[in-house]
Amino acid sequence: MPRAVIHALYTSPGHNYFGHHEKPPGEHPVVEHDSVELIAGKGIPGDRFFDWKDDYKGQLTLIDRGVIDDIRRHAENPDLPASAFRRNVVVSGIDLNRLVGRVFRLGDALLEGTQKCAPCYWMDRACGKEGTEKLMHDRGGLRCRILEGGTLQLGETVFEG
Repeated sequence: MPRAVIHALYTSPGHNYFGHHEKPPGEHPVVEHDSVELIAGKGIPGDRFFDWKDDYKGQLTLIDRGVIDDIRRHAENPDLPASAFRRNVVVSGIDLNRLVGRVFRLGDALLEGTQKCAPCYWMDRACGKEGTEKLMHDRGGLRCRILEGGTLQLGETVFEG
């Protein structure tokens, strides 16, 4: 059975960039977790998108650790925190773009990949280097709906998809 690795899990109680066009970013903290509970149709309790809209396409977001490593090199900042990208799950071992429109299992949760996460101009500011948004084009991560809840935890996990 294929395996994936979950490197980091994050939530944030509020929006720092979403809805802040032409305004300063918010200052909501990003909270790192060893495990998170996924609630079907809602998201992660305590996260800014939890139960945000009915059938919301971004109840959970994933990003590939390789993309983060590329941005760290681009920004000449090996210590750039993965939390700067404001995705919930940092993974490796999965081709996220091929999961758009597909149902898959990560750990014991059943997810539907709804669309690619499109990076925006805020990424240049969040990562401290112009060109970050452009470098992330088509590699910003994956938005998902949670079809069956479960728990995600750091480390190697089952991936079926």
